[in-house]
Amino acid sequence: MAHFVIMGVGRVGVMVAHALEDAGHTVAVIDQDDRAFRRLRKSFEGRKVTGLGFDREVLRRAGIEEAYAFAAVSSGDNSNIIAARVARETFKVRHVVARIYDPSRAEFYQRLGIPTVAAVRWSADQALRRILPEQSITADFREASGRLQLGELSLDDSWSGLHLEAIEEAAGVRVAFVTRFGEGVLPGPDTSYQQGDVVHAMMRTGEVEAISRILARPPDPDVLDFANSLRREAGDAPDPDRSYPGGN
Repeated sequence: MAHFVIMGVGRVGVMVAHALEDAGHTVAVIDQDDRAFRRLRKSFEGRKVTGLGFDREVLRRAGIEEAYAFAAVSSGDNSNIIAARVARETFKVRHVVARIYDPSRAEFYQRLGIPTVAAVRWSADQALRRILPEQSITADFREASGRLQLGELSLDDSWSGLHLEAIEEAAGVRVAFVTRFGEGVLPGPDTSYQQGDVVHAMMRTGEVEAISRILARPPDPDVLDFANSLRREAGDAPDPDRSYPGGN
């Protein structure tokens, strides 16, 4: 099994360490305050290393040279990002992640190639989901910059039967998967929207309201023409009830 190194033995670090150990992996935890190790369960068998998580010797004692992955989840943004960069650039650990509280800094470091978890943005998104139940698109996931989100689309019933590609074209989204009869389905070249489906799509966060308006009303004629063209390409007969004068 793989070896993991975790910097920061707060609530997040403890949960990650316990989950990895439960999965059969070896784990080393680092914290500059040895009192933090009291948060670990008594049965924890991993290494406990006292020191700064970006100190090379401390990392070596934690087994960073044979680590499959490194997670910096302390309470300090600067410490987390420095430690993640040392793990990646000095010890060539391929899988690293840094917990960042400042969303704008998370976006900056994401662009530098350091995967980040923007704790404040994620918490804010979760809070909004619970106090704004009237939102027509629910965000399941938002990437670190906040510019893209994965969400559930709410479609008017009249979209039923249209190819998912037509929905993508009309709304400017990318369908990731569909939940149908309680099971996840990866869309194929001939997958159409069926009434009762839950469609999950990636979209630009700034376009959520516009997407909601488009999908809340029946599809425009040009969307139906596009859908019929997809049927012809697939060798299916166009839907005569969904064509318009002048359409191809």
